[in-house]
Amino acid sequence: MLPAEPLIRMGFFLGILIAMALWEVASPRRRREIPRVIRWSNNLGVVVIDTILVRLFFPVLAVELAAMSETQGWGLFNIIEIPTWIALVISVLALDLAIYLQHVMFHAVPALWRLHRMHHSDLEFDVSTGLRFHPVEILLSMGIKLAVIAALGPPAIAVLLFEVLLNATSMFNHSNIRIPSGIDRFLRLIVVTPDMHRVHHSIHPSETNSNFGFNLPWWDRLLGTYQAQPRDDHESMAIGIEQFRTRRDLWLDRLLIQPLRGKASGYPINRKKPDQDR
Repeated sequence: MLPAEPLIRMGFFLGILIAMALWEVASPRRRREIPRVIRWSNNLGVVVIDTILVRLFFPVLAVELAAMSETQGWGLFNIIEIPTWIALVISVLALDLAIYLQHVMFHAVPALWRLHRMHHSDLEFDVSTGLRFHPVEILLSMGIKLAVIAALGPPAIAVLLFEVLLNATSMFNHSNIRIPSGIDRFLRLIVVTPDMHRVHHSIHPSETNSNFGFNLPWWDRLLGTYQAQPRDDHESMAIGIEQFRTRRDLWLDRLLIQPLRGKASGYPINRKKPDQDR
């Protein structure tokens, strides 16, 4: 493990979280209807559980595995000769593509959607939404990420850079912040913006199944899943899914058992009812 990794990651996490929270107060994109204390206390509670379980289930995490792979000569980039800077760039792109494909998979398989829909069932859209993922989804995601790292053999510094970028951009693009439209159009050429990702959190299934990128916006454009704007305007569009729309459903206990409640509904890709989403 890189010696300063925990401090670097914690520093960026807290810095971005605080910056986005202050920006949301100073220039919100949407009016807040639910007291922040209700959503934030439960969303951050999920983060604590996620962190504890990842540490319990995985003795080696992403950056540690990359460093171990370099030492042991595991993975593609530790077998072939390639300049470090090229390996770094390709590694970040490959890991980001893997996260995009994983995200699509969690929308396509009903059993996985049951886990992922906890993220989508938030009734508002702000920086805390970017941290709200079911613990089982987090464990599966970490397993997939470790498999990609083991096969690719990326430099440890590339994995650290990707982890920091992914965490930072997830908080940024879920933030309830107002960015002028001209600046947003430019930014979404290089990074997923809040307006771009908010479409993905629309209650309409066709919009939920678009804009899967967390970090880079290019995969959505290249693979045909990009949607520029929601059918309703950003200020009035309904956030969430058709199920779990009470404030009680925002509590931690309900969030943790949500995969066991109700049907998978019409949201999984290619399973939409003909008369749905009109």
